[in-house]
Amino acid sequence: MSTRTVGLVAALTITTSIIAACGAAPKTDTAASGSGGSKAATATSAQDLGGLDKLVEAAKKEGQLNVIALPPDWANYGELISAFTAKYGIKINSDNPDGSSQDEINAVKTLKGQDRAPDVLDLGSAFALSGAQEGLFAPYKVQSWDKIPDGQKDANGAWYYDYGGYISIGCDAKRVKECPQSFADLLKPEYKGKVALNGDPTKAGAAFAGVYAASLANQGSFDDIQPGIDFFKKMKENGNFTPVEATPATVEKGETPITIDWDYLQASYAKEFSSKGVDWKVAIPGDGKYANFYSQAVSKYAPHPAAARLWQEFLYSAEGQNLWLKGYARPVLLPAMQQDGTADAALVAQLPKVDGDPTFPTPEQVDKAKQVLASGWGAAVAG
Repeated sequence: MSTRTVGLVAALTITTSIIAACGAAPKTDTAASGSGGSKAATATSAQDLGGLDKLVEAAKKEGQLNVIALPPDWANYGELISAFTAKYGIKINSDNPDGSSQDEINAVKTLKGQDRAPDVLDLGSAFALSGAQEGLFAPYKVQSWDKIPDGQKDANGAWYYDYGGYISIGCDAKRVKECPQSFADLLKPEYKGKVALNGDPTKAGAAFAGVYAASLANQGSFDDIQPGIDFFKKMKENGNFTPVEATPATVEKGETPITIDWDYLQASYAKEFSSKGVDWKVAIPGDGKYANFYSQAVSKYAPHPAAARLWQEFLYSAEGQNLWLKGYARPVLLPAMQQDGTADAALVAQLPKVDGDPTFPTPEQVDKAKQVLASGWGAAVAG
């Protein structure tokens, strides 16, 4: 688990389930230093380079790809990285795997012009939106672009949804006598010192989503995240909320026996820890049902611009999408893949089941929620 990103908006339907760095800044804004240079750096599609085969050729010539904030146990990224390298022979340099979306944005800015700058980004959608507004991304449309619903991508190709899930409550059933099933349950005295978030909600999207979900569970709305902040303040005051950041290590050690996080991460816990004596149970709370996506983007200053674009093509191929699905995440192309028969049915069947249709906040609502959270979270959980 990692402190990752923060969410945006859209609607999607899935047949089986529904969901929805340090360094000096350079003196120049030159986008790319890798082989293929300016031509790859300005390519808005594979066709701009002469087709996918030419893109592969240019990417192999560059020979490397820099990624950031991609934990190997997050949505099956470890296997995605290995599969890409095995397929194309391109070395992937993975920096700050436990970083947040804000860390990714900071790296784009501070490492601009350096060979170790990130080529590609996997961001919470609010960060994708703000990064695009700052002009940090290079527009690029993958070959499967038309299969991504209009509401789930920037019209110019600056960012596009990749995978998503629901906020859920995970619980070590061997350490907790009765696992909570709702946000209301989390206030019970027997959970003193046991409830944790995956990071700081002002920086990490999983934690931000957890507070948003708590708001929905406490008479809040997409227009009003304050009840979620108040809920965590109450949990802090009664001793249930712990500021310890939930990670695989804290879960395995029993330091965070109850966590609020994305369902695909919790589901992977259940599988990963079953052989280690951890009986991890996952519940999607009916009183605070919140779903959202993360987003992909190519850095405008990518030192390996061709490899960056090939990485996107790989992720949005049936192979890449099924590898996300293998990690219990719901890939954005899943509805289209189910229609054309390229989705792995066995992997679809393993997804955590959710009843009802998801709803999503607008970008404006997310921006407002971030502002309220930034100004009120510290005081709410201080001490």
